[in-house]
Amino acid sequence: MRGRKEFNSVTEQLWSYILNLLNVACITVPFALCWYWCYADTIHVPFFHWGNVVLILLYAFIYFTVCKLYSGFSVSIVRISELVYSQLLSILVTDAITYVIIFLLSYRLASAWELAVLFLVQAALAVFWSLFANKSFFRNNKPMRTAVIWDVRQSIEALIKEYKLDKRFEVAKTLRVEECIADIPSALKNTDAVFLCGIHSSERNLIIKYCIESDIRVFAIPGIGDVIMSSSEPLHILHLPIVAIERYNPSFEYLFIKRAADIIISGIALLLLSPLMLVTAILIKRDGGTVFYKQKRLTKNRREFNIIKFRTMRMDAEKDGIARLSTGASDDRVTKVGRVLRKFRIDEIPQLICVLNGSMSLVGPRPERPEIAEQYENETPEFAFRLQAKAGLTGFAQVYGKYNTAPYDKLLMDLQYIARPSLTEDIKLLFATIKILFMPESTDGVAEGQITASENKPGK
Repeated sequence: MRGRKEFNSVTEQLWSYILNLLNVACITVPFALCWYWCYADTIHVPFFHWGNVVLILLYAFIYFTVCKLYSGFSVSIVRISELVYSQLLSILVTDAITYVIIFLLSYRLASAWELAVLFLVQAALAVFWSLFANKSFFRNNKPMRTAVIWDVRQSIEALIKEYKLDKRFEVAKTLRVEECIADIPSALKNTDAVFLCGIHSSERNLIIKYCIESDIRVFAIPGIGDVIMSSSEPLHILHLPIVAIERYNPSFEYLFIKRAADIIISGIALLLLSPLMLVTAILIKRDGGTVFYKQKRLTKNRREFNIIKFRTMRMDAEKDGIARLSTGASDDRVTKVGRVLRKFRIDEIPQLICVLNGSMSLVGPRPERPEIAEQYENETPEFAFRLQAKAGLTGFAQVYGKYNTAPYDKLLMDLQYIARPSLTEDIKLLFATIKILFMPESTDGVAEGQITASENKPGK
């Protein structure tokens, strides 16, 4: 049984590698032809043969890296529509970077229409590859027979259907944790994968140990303690396996480079976006009321600052003085201009001023209003742990969650970022933010009165 599972796993990985290699070839070969036909002889000092080969390999590497970042190879766990979107965005970003490289090599602005035609060809190949890869992958890999073990939340089956993952996971059993613990071998018999939802560590550990022994894949929703533990560092003292855990304490070098990047990037972005900001200001002013609005938010160590945004709601949106989250498209407080600004995230641009003056960073936990943070903390005191790091324009919860993601789940995501601060992670989140800019579900509002923790939160 275990040998068959190992063989299937190796086969699945091998087929994924073949599909990924085919994808990179489909995108790189048209670029190589475009380079030789249109650009190779236009650069200031033309390359010899190996110089051209190196440039083409560089293109393939950039595309592979960006596509992996945007989940463009995740055939087994994303919908076809998202796969196509990730592919197209990866091609667009790679071609844009390549155009900059061509500009640097040519000492002048090169013609862009050839790259535009190239993008259309690559886009068609990407769509074809996505359809082919999805069909071929699931033809060769049967869905994993899955058990959902829960204590607090049991809606994983609904989420699997919502995100079209039923080709990947065939939910065969749904059990309360007490039923599973009573007889784990019988409960997980003939199971390939297990989802653990809202289960306390003592019971969860028993199930995980059995799954590891029986070669069953485990997908567990972590608790706050689990995420905090992920920041631990191994120590070699006392001849014992010891790990050290401490409050968010990144190195001076990381903080210095991060702040320098905040100043440079926000300054350049404000300069480039100033025409758009001017047009936006005129439209808001014609709609009536002030152009900007300021609002108190919380950042590192609970320090308050005023966030700056383009105004998207009526002037009397909170005339009763009660703080409310937006309910999205159904919120009648949002103006006509405001709906457009929110859809394309233009209302967020003035926050770059807060990044430039040091109140915020480009990447970090999103700042909450003091009144709303207090409500969250009344239910989940650990919500204050997000305030270990400086607030950010974008962050882990913004990239991998949605506007209406439950506060408890946002907390877990932000703690994952805080646990492992690194420039690599910051760069990944900045690039990943581009992907969600035009995804409408990422701006969905919260339901009226929704201000509760997630169902995933352990209830005992």
